Amino acid sequence: MRALEPPMSSAARVLSLPLLLLSLLAVAPTATAAEAWLVAPSGGGRPSFYTEGEPGSVQQDTVSVTNRGTEPVTVRLAGDGVPIAFAGSRVRIPARTRAEVPFTVTVPTGTAPGDRSGEIVARDADGRTQRVALRLRVTGPELSALTVEQVAVRADGITYVLVNRGTTPIAPSLAVRADGVLGRLVDRAPRTLPVDLPPGSRTRLTEPWPDRPAFDAVDVRLTVTAAGGAADTAQVSVRFVPWGTVAGAAGALAAAGALLAVRRRRRRGPYDGGANEVGRPLWQPELTGAGT
Repeated sequence: MRALEPPMSSAARVLSLPLLLLSLLAVAPTATAAEAWLVAPSGGGRPSFYTEGEPGSVQQDTVSVTNRGTEPVTVRLAGDGVPIAFAGSRVRIPARTRAEVPFTVTVPTGTAPGDRSGEIVARDADGRTQRVALRLRVTGPELSALTVEQVAVRADGITYVLVNRGTTPIAPSLAVRADGVLGRLVDRAPRTLPVDLPPGSRTRLTEPWPDRPAFDAVDVRLTVTAAGGAADTAQVSVRFVPWGTVAGAAGALAAAGALLAVRRRRRRGPYDGGANEVGRPLWQPELTGAGT
């Protein structure tokens, strides 16, 4: 039988408690230096920033930087994703102090209505960083509009420029038609182009045309459409002429003309001093005075 151990005295229990607390503190994680300061929306109760406005407007808010440590800390503020300007981008916060930093968000002119995501980034001298999300909602009417411009037929195909003249992004579709003297040459149904045009942007594209005619007069018509009723059409006329063949034919005609001229000269014979067909001179001396 195992012998019973003597019970621990009250004094031993009291002495062992401080040792237990010391051991727990030794293994407990310590607060990092980054946790000594934090950045958050001013006023409390907001996990992130939210603002809205029309293009060209300026929105205002305030960010709080709290130093919970025992030493001063210097923090640099910057915006990411949306245009943010701070009253002071470099802030020094004394120990156990909170700084309130106003800032503005500018909605760029021409920005399409919709949501934009950004954030406020705070970084101290040691590179420790904290971020707060900011969501910007751009208000205003949604307008879908586009134009097709500068249509031209090149050696590599049909080139053109698409311009988004609305306030919403567009994914355009293109239809192509070409009519020659003898009938329809190209009739391509509308297809979605591999581009996404933001408002106010433009892009130059090329539509392949590998089997274009060598000799013809052609009218090329491009039609672009997009969601929201946007549509536009542009047309260009082009003449296909095989200049190499034309130059060769012109050279052949010139050579034939030169040969014909040489043959005519040979048929005339040598110069005979101006005699006519019956051997008489083509001119006679003029007689002056009276005869006897």
